[in-house]
Amino acid sequence: MNTALKAVFFDQDGVIVDTEKDGHRVSFNKAFAEFGINAEWDVETYHKLLQIGGGKERIKHYFQTSGYAGKEYAADPDGFVKAIHKRKTDIFIDMIRTKQLPLRPGIYRLMKEIKAKGLLLGICTTSAEDSARAVVENLLTGIEVDILLAGDIVKKKKPDPEIYLLAMEKAGVRKGEFAVVEDSAIGVAAAVSAGAAVVATVNDYTRDEAVDAAKIIVDCLGEPDRPAQCLRRSPSAAFKGYIDVAFLASLLGEK
Repeated sequence: MNTALKAVFFDQDGVIVDTEKDGHRVSFNKAFAEFGINAEWDVETYHKLLQIGGGKERIKHYFQTSGYAGKEYAADPDGFVKAIHKRKTDIFIDMIRTKQLPLRPGIYRLMKEIKAKGLLLGICTTSAEDSARAVVENLLTGIEVDILLAGDIVKKKKPDPEIYLLAMEKAGVRKGEFAVVEDSAIGVAAAVSAGAAVVATVNDYTRDEAVDAAKIIVDCLGEPDRPAQCLRRSPSAAFKGYIDVAFLASLLGEK
């Protein structure tokens, strides 16, 4: 018998909004230019950097591996990275507020259903908290998000399960009582390690990543009149073209 579904947690970037290529990447590049840094992350470079959880961590990794030797960075590495990241976040938030990045298919419908069924709704993201709140306030209007965990709220970022373990604690749920919607290898690994039934909704960046630990892999959550493409599903999952609460609940009892 399936354990009752009590909560659903969503990653943000690449799941709620397809932000990575045309949102965060563009914002990083604009911030670099404003700081006089001769760096521009192309699509392929940013894809590689996405394997590192957290924006500040990506900047640090890039500076360290590229041999960047700017004076401000040399004088105060952490402070300089934080300043760049803050400016990048401001640029990204402006993109959200001006509706330059739309919700992915099925997100609003599924979140509304989750709340209508009396389930807890959470967002668990390594994105800055200001960015996450901008998405909630500007794109998820009319939806009450019960738990919003973002940025540096945890010490260890995905693929470590810490953010989902914290979400479980705040929601009062146990393994087998919640589902997670993720898009990347590190996100799926974090959610599976925490004991979630995982739906992977991949995008252009993550389509070829190792997300096979998810119960089902789709190209989006789909709509009743605009079905998602199912890339792989678990044998007993009765997928009908879109992800809804009943489908998520059906995944909990699967091995």
